[in-house]
Amino acid sequence: MRLLRPTETLPLYQQDLDGDHSRTITRIRRLWRSMPRYIRTVLPLFCLATFFALVYALGSSLPTESIETNEADFQKFQRKEPNIPQDYAQPNEHVAGVDNSAAGVDESNGKSEEGAIKFTGPKNDRQKAVAGAFKHAWDGYKKYAWGHDQLKPQTRTYSDWFDTGLTITDALDTAIIMGLEDEVREGTEWIEKSLSFDKDRYVNLFEITIRVMGGLLTSFHLTGNKMFVIRAEDLADRLLGAFTGSKSPVPFSDVNLKTRAARGPSWSSESSLSEVSTLQMEFRDLSRITGNATFEKTAFKVSEHIHEIGCAAHDGLCEMFINANTGRFREKTTITFGARADSYYEYLLKQWVQTGKTIEWLASDYQEAMASMDKKMVRLSEPNKLLYVGELLPPSDSFSPKMDHLVCFLSGTLGLGTKNGMPPRHMEIAEGLAAACHAMYQTPTGLAPEIAYFNMNKEQQSDLSIKPLDAHCLLRPEAVEAWFYMYRFTGDKKYQDWGWEAFEAIEKYAKLDVGYSSVNSVKKIPVTYKNMMESFFLAETLKYLYLLFDDEKELIPLDKWVFNTEGHPLPIYKN
Repeated sequence: MRLLRPTETLPLYQQDLDGDHSRTITRIRRLWRSMPRYIRTVLPLFCLATFFALVYALGSSLPTESIETNEADFQKFQRKEPNIPQDYAQPNEHVAGVDNSAAGVDESNGKSEEGAIKFTGPKNDRQKAVAGAFKHAWDGYKKYAWGHDQLKPQTRTYSDWFDTGLTITDALDTAIIMGLEDEVREGTEWIEKSLSFDKDRYVNLFEITIRVMGGLLTSFHLTGNKMFVIRAEDLADRLLGAFTGSKSPVPFSDVNLKTRAARGPSWSSESSLSEVSTLQMEFRDLSRITGNATFEKTAFKVSEHIHEIGCAAHDGLCEMFINANTGRFREKTTITFGARADSYYEYLLKQWVQTGKTIEWLASDYQEAMASMDKKMVRLSEPNKLLYVGELLPPSDSFSPKMDHLVCFLSGTLGLGTKNGMPPRHMEIAEGLAAACHAMYQTPTGLAPEIAYFNMNKEQQSDLSIKPLDAHCLLRPEAVEAWFYMYRFTGDKKYQDWGWEAFEAIEKYAKLDVGYSSVNSVKKIPVTYKNMMESFFLAETLKYLYLLFDDEKELIPLDKWVFNTEGHPLPIYKN
């Protein structure tokens, strides 16, 4: 509405209208004041109640948002042809010279109806045991936590983190690979009919991307069911708010699924390096499927930004925290391949592999970081000369022999790099690190701690020690992941034996009547429990064990697929 300056007057016809309007208002006011006080009190309440009743009635009569997949959803999906681009590497097609039926894959000319791969189930006793463990975990979750994020097995209750049925969305592709038809049907039906992201809830951008989006994308690639893409695209649209709300290419760590509002973590205005640099594979894959380049371009800007500003202070090794508002690293933080930095290095290599090894600066940055890691952070323990990767502590980059169990991922990544043309030294480090990770399992329970400290003193006889606060075990996958890659690349069955030892320890000390639980200390028997079955136990730990026990090394061939950091295989593209 235009405001009048003091010298202006309204036209005559507007003055008349305003006069009539003023007289009407005056009459209404007089009538209102003439009413008894109790009527003036009750009448507004009655009107308010009538208004809300009307709103409720109208809302009930309108169709609610359908969670089920409908024809309009599929038409939306199909408008973005091609569903499978021409440069798609066809991971489902028959691998030349390989009898895939022996690996549990029944391929009719490479694909079954609708592009699905048919997995026929376990082929040996070890795989059968792991599939049985998955069924036990799934059954407990289904009985006491179905539709919620994670099972609390001791109390037979559940916890919700994202409120997205996290165990279902994260673990479904494991069930597909194991050929567990009942579990696949149950999970697929829940995702199709009950999964909704329209919730006023802040979620961690990194965790929901690698777990939920990654799981949905892989489920699509393995089954050909487009419903999974519709769900993944809906989620990604909401997650873009973490990027658009930032003043730099670096996204905020948390985003509201309903409002798309973004914010930093409660403890800081900064995001972890791994949080912002471990999204690109998933967003790229979604773009390639849907034909919508926005997802890939938006996420990849983060990688490009980090490449541009560089990590020269540590010769390619990056600080742990980066600010979404300024796009700059916080200086003088711990340099680590453990928590908050780990998967940045993993995705440098895997993005390069995913894109057909066509983005050379990804490979260059990866090689620079690995050379620096080898020079500054690789040590041999005493007395048995176990190769491990420590940390550099601020402010003077002093060396610490601390190694997270998370660092075991690096063994598999280095092995994968070697098989894609990286220096042979990388495989030496990979094999040595895999052995150090096995040493972490040499505890009273046979389970590995969250963190270990390797011995640098020649006078001591133990290669590593575990502090009480670091002794818990979340049943993490990284060591098994490393042994899976090492078995694939070397054929040495000791890696299968190490995995079997770890699995037997899980069965003995982490299995409960309902599901499995993280334990409080790997050093104490009887064990006590943390009352949590993490979704990654089903999504990664059991999947990598199952694949490790694939004697013929043919399930999910690594020249066709590249695993995201949550253990979800995604196809390799030609460019």
